[in-house]
Amino acid sequence: MDIKKEIRRLLKEKDAVLLAHNYQIDDIQEIADFTGDSLGLSIEASKVKNKTIVFCGVHFMAETAYILSPDKKVLLPEIDAGCPMADMVTAEGLREMKKKYPGVPVVCYVNSSAEVKAESDICCTSANAVNVVKSLDTDKVIFVPDKNLGHYVSRFVDKEIILWEGYCPIHNRVTKKEILELKEKYPDAIFVAHPECPPEVVDLADHVCSTSGVYKYVKESDNKRFIIGTEEGVGYRLKKENPDKEFIFAYKGFQCKNMKKTTLKKIYDALIKEQYVITVDEVIREKALKSIKRMLDIPRNF
Repeated sequence: MDIKKEIRRLLKEKDAVLLAHNYQIDDIQEIADFTGDSLGLSIEASKVKNKTIVFCGVHFMAETAYILSPDKKVLLPEIDAGCPMADMVTAEGLREMKKKYPGVPVVCYVNSSAEVKAESDICCTSANAVNVVKSLDTDKVIFVPDKNLGHYVSRFVDKEIILWEGYCPIHNRVTKKEILELKEKYPDAIFVAHPECPPEVVDLADHVCSTSGVYKYVKESDNKRFIIGTEEGVGYRLKKENPDKEFIFAYKGFQCKNMKKTTLKKIYDALIKEQYVITVDEVIREKALKSIKRMLDIPRNF
């Protein structure tokens, strides 16, 4: 059996759309209807008429898809694909923090659970976090869960950022020493970093951006060599769009194990058995939707 062809056949038969996050394995990105970041994929899914969404990513991403498209069936092929950073903040913990800072708005990175989004005032992505924080008419904000992204935002706003002590383990693993060694070894390389990296690593970057920003920046650059400070899954599209350019990742094995849990076989099984269905309690969904919609209402070029 040609499993890729069979998956595409099943998608048509089941009236389903296949979404793949940028960190998924190459074989999955190759056959997906849409690839991108978590929120971008969920927005794309809300626009299509297909009745089923197969989300190749992690749990909070499938939740976000359901929040935006409750009329569709959302399937997560790997039920154990979680996000350590999203797990570092809970709705209960956030409520306790809000009590300490009454009236201070909560900015919530989309890499979080539906329950946490529901407790937040507004969501953000790594691409628009600065604009989101700037849009708030307040002198301080609570930022959850990524302290590194929150620290990055603090560089561009005249507000106090109260940081939650969460982080992405694979981005937080990048060290200043490793980057300095790579820069010395490849002096002609441009270092592009994701803002989930530690502040001392971001300081060394020639350009800081989201995963979508990485694709755009590299494609438009005349440079031929890049040090990439984000998950290796972006390499598939980078190489496809820039065959004449070289990409060196910040460290060996820069991979999210949870993202790599999804396989072609698991997608096939998800379509055959229509598993695993992801839903969100309606009260939580409506509150979480408000925080997402508030973000989407902010002009892109704030």
